Amino acid sequence: MQEKFKEYLKEGTTAAEAIVRLDRILALLRSEEGCPWDRAQTHKSLQVCMVEEAYEVNEAIDNEDWDNLEEELGDVLLQVLFHAGLAEENRLFDLKSVANRECEKMIRRHPHVFEKPDEIAENSHCERNNDNESIDRALGTWENVKRQEKKGTRTDSMMKLPKALPALRKSYKIQAKAADVGFDWDDVRFAFDKIDEEKQELSEAYQSGDKLEIQKELGDLLFAVVNVARFLDVDPEDALNLSSRKFVKRFSFIEESAQKAGRALEDMTLKEMDELWEQAKEREEGTDF
Repeated sequence: MQEKFKEYLKEGTTAAEAIVRLDRILALLRSEEGCPWDRAQTHKSLQVCMVEEAYEVNEAIDNEDWDNLEEELGDVLLQVLFHAGLAEENRLFDLKSVANRECEKMIRRHPHVFEKPDEIAENSHCERNNDNESIDRALGTWENVKRQEKKGTRTDSMMKLPKALPALRKSYKIQAKAADVGFDWDDVRFAFDKIDEEKQELSEAYQSGDKLEIQKELGDLLFAVVNVARFLDVDPEDALNLSSRKFVKRFSFIEESAQKAGRALEDMTLKEMDELWEQAKEREEGTDF
């Protein structure tokens, strides 16, 4: 390594020093002495990177791979510093203002922690935290303060959900926002009934052959299923991912069984594959994938 760059090898002894080290390395890479690829990046070109890194963090958590989680969190941090550095170059904002802005938001949205009891009493949307306060109450306080900040309607908050948010999670959030003001079923049984209703309408759309109508009714059915997931306090994304992993594992058993028998999947009948599928189901009892 060139002598002038050896200073970048020194590890930070505190979190602050380590972040400054990474920020300086990025600044070097963006300089004329640095990397052509890093210099060419923009907020737009890095957009997909941030999304991919966030998904990799989720996967590490699902796998309970803490070493990988440490690595992936570093990749997310890199993206945050990269965007902050780009903004600073364009005199829009910088890392300090990003961090301070988030600090102010956290203080503002936790009045039950930071404010005095008499100050909270003056604000009807805030309630003092105590040992008996539930997590739901804390979340409610957060949402109340958030609405005060945004000063928009419930519809505005629905429309402002990120376009890149997975459709299942977005529909879950939309339903939760509506339920928050009482626009909701009184009992999960009605949500189950809605699934039956939407299934019938999808079947009728299929019989009509109208592609657009089929798409609409399929969307309504999925929306109804998400509503049941919300009532049952199950994340629909997690549930669907679990089913996908389960399907892949069972299909893998079918393929391996066919290979052991010297058969090609294409040459097997559906009945033969179904029998192997049932065997796979029996083998997975007690597993959680």
